[in-house]
Amino acid sequence: MPDHAALLDLLVLPSYLVPIEPAGVVLRDHALGVRDGVITIICPAEHARTLNAKQTLELPGILLAPGLVNAHGHAAMSLFRGLADDLPLMSWLQEHIWPAEGQWVNEDFVRCGTELAVAEQVLGGITTSADMYFYPSIAAEVYHAAGVRAQISVPVIDFPVPGASDTASALRQGLRLHDELKNHPRLSVALGPHAPYTVNDDNLKQVRLLAEECDLNIHMHIHETAHEVQEALANTGQRPLARLAELGLLGPRLQAVHMTQISDDDLALLVESNTSVIHCPESNMKLASGFCPVERLWQAGVNVAIGTDGAASNNDLDLLGETRTAALLAKAVSGDATALDAHRALRMATLNGARALGLDAQIGSLEVGKQADMVAFDLSGLTQQPLYDPVSQLIYASSRDCVQHVWVAGKPLLSKRQLQRHDSSALRAAAQQWAERIRPR
Repeated sequence: MPDHAALLDLLVLPSYLVPIEPAGVVLRDHALGVRDGVITIICPAEHARTLNAKQTLELPGILLAPGLVNAHGHAAMSLFRGLADDLPLMSWLQEHIWPAEGQWVNEDFVRCGTELAVAEQVLGGITTSADMYFYPSIAAEVYHAAGVRAQISVPVIDFPVPGASDTASALRQGLRLHDELKNHPRLSVALGPHAPYTVNDDNLKQVRLLAEECDLNIHMHIHETAHEVQEALANTGQRPLARLAELGLLGPRLQAVHMTQISDDDLALLVESNTSVIHCPESNMKLASGFCPVERLWQAGVNVAIGTDGAASNNDLDLLGETRTAALLAKAVSGDATALDAHRALRMATLNGARALGLDAQIGSLEVGKQADMVAFDLSGLTQQPLYDPVSQLIYASSRDCVQHVWVAGKPLLSKRQLQRHDSSALRAAAQQWAERIRPR
């Protein structure tokens, strides 16, 4: 049993505390105490004021929630934000992004782009992210220094990419990084085969074997567009998800990103295998990739998390905004106004994301014994009045600008809207320098 009489490191007293678990609960006039980075007590505010704490924060008008989990992104691509807009996926990739990556992506690019992305995400209440990009060891250094939590996916693809001459080189990098980070309290490594159409069967088998041997997650774009599925059917007579099932990749460790095309057979495979789906609604809409049937998946029992995708195709890393879009889109796609209500939408952006990343025992909800990854949203603004349901107001009437405080393992990363580990001016200047180099002449 926790010793409530011992000195707390932090005591937070918000107007509203949304633990996520149990579902649909809003605690009013409650407090949360943290010791050694862990939530040690949640109790009525009246009792909490009798406790001793090194720091006590009275937060009227604030909704305290678990830190947001961005379950899919390409952080360093923030330096390509706005470079190639208003294009379909394959034109965007083949004619613009892949050539730009070949010309510009190096260790310095990844370091600067990841720093910019992490700062943006902290400002928006994101405490954990799943990142999939080149030079993953550089990204790991950035995430470590920033104090955030991250799953770093090592890209696997059949042709040479920045930092890896072939699949064998990429997998060696992944193993080395896994060995370096295996005891890290906040960082983990996953394998990131790009997509079914860019990784052959032999390399996918290698990914599966390595994932099983080292207990690694697999992060992969799957069924992103109708064209991807149609082309696979024309070439092989098989849908990509069915092929991945035959190769043994489906299961709790697989994070299936996008999944805009889902047949009855696909749904059965997802349910039977307990595979998580990562929904990226704004990127999918911008690239006209299609609509993931979130409510259908949810009702079938599939774990659905949410991701921003990269800033080159979104164009922001705003998970709160993404969650609002997901909630609205789910209603339009299903034809049901009750689909993905506000409480479930927030759960998708927190506990479901943690579950997809295999971190739900540590984060994703505000429960005693879990890590104190938290975000404080200010709901006192004029545009959020009157306030009947705090969670509905957060999802439907608030923006990421209402994020006031962010903690990871009890350590402050944002305090009164001020970044604690980033120099905004330096980041802005570095990004502008890259823009001068990259800008088409």
